[in-house]
Amino acid sequence: MSAEQWALVLGASSGTGAAIAVEVAGSRGLNVFGVHRGRYLEQAEQVERDVAATGRRIVMHRGDAGTPEGAAQGAEALLALAGPRSVKLFVHSIASGSVGRFVSGEKDQLHPKQLERTFHAMAHSFIYWAQALAEKELLAPQARLLGLTNPLTESHLHNTGAITAAKAALEIYVRHLAIELGPRGHRVNLLKFGTVMTPALKHVYSPEALAQLEAAHSRMNPAGRMCTVQEVARFVSVLLGDAVDWFNGATIDFTGGMTLRLIDLVLNPPR
Repeated sequence: MSAEQWALVLGASSGTGAAIAVEVAGSRGLNVFGVHRGRYLEQAEQVERDVAATGRRIVMHRGDAGTPEGAAQGAEALLALAGPRSVKLFVHSIASGSVGRFVSGEKDQLHPKQLERTFHAMAHSFIYWAQALAEKELLAPQARLLGLTNPLTESHLHNTGAITAAKAALEIYVRHLAIELGPRGHRVNLLKFGTVMTPALKHVYSPEALAQLEAAHSRMNPAGRMCTVQEVARFVSVLLGDAVDWFNGATIDFTGGMTLRLIDLVLNPPR
């Protein structure tokens, strides 16, 4: 077994992935191998500084994590760096999907290439990386493999059909991998949480729209506010503990009751 254990985080340069990388380095003493496409270079450099401040090692690997080739190359680089049986935590935090309608006849109608790319990045790549990690014997004893999802799979937002479908596929992949990897001692789960403020979200929406989004979520969430990436990251750290070892193949609800409140708002809209 490798003397040092690592967290492999896809989408580690910003948002939830970045928060998870920093948290598990500080609270669990894991080194971090982060994979990103280079879109948020300043944020990636900040993640490197924050992880280094915990005293743990961090390597940021630039590549396309949403392809079989990217997974193979990333696993090879990690093997050369950390050695076999070194990955204690694998987090799939890729936010790379296309928004649009399926049948609109307008510019926002999704193209087949957009559908394909969305599924590769947000669903299929979980399998690509699991295969690469198993093939290279990178998984440490009792490793944790974690996908991230959101409540869209049980609700409806008009232009997120491709992303929602990919997340639904990811949930099925998690269940099957949990059965396949369970006898080896590993645990595969899916963490579902509500909207959090990330650079990707700020890239999509204008400041005015973001303000409206935050106000809407403050009404939806029983706590009266949005969840934060730090809260998600802290719970991921909890999932590394022995006390939660029995979680396997689960979709863990970390929405704070947002969907319950959403139903209430539909039935009793604010006046």
